[in-house]
Amino acid sequence: MQEELARTAIDTFISAFNASDDSYVTSLLSQALTPDVVFWGPLGRSEGVAAVERFVLDLRHHPAGAGTMVRCSGVDMPSEWARYQWVFTTPNEGPRLAGTDVVHLRRHLIDQMIVFAGDIKPFP
Repeated sequence: MQEELARTAIDTFISAFNASDDSYVTSLLSQALTPDVVFWGPLGRSEGVAAVERFVLDLRHHPAGAGTMVRCSGVDMPSEWARYQWVFTTPNEGPRLAGTDVVHLRRHLIDQMIVFAGDIKPFP
């Protein structure tokens, strides 16, 4: 039950990247995130749905064109924390980015998110 609720929040978050129009992004994020969400992204720490919305809109307006974000793994959830892998691909075989997100859920919404984009370098 808890994993299913986590999957729903995660998949709703991902659907914001793939919305048919920018006007749907805020609504989708509000269904997946708490208002006070803490977001650790590639540019550092930010708080609130509006900060996450800026991040999503920046990717939606990628110079190579609007891309597609998909969850490409199951959701691993040992407790209130969950992780999953994703892939973002731009049109016409343009730049592709993959990563792993770790999220914390409070009342079935994401209240903390850490984005790990790219591969981890091999150990020397």
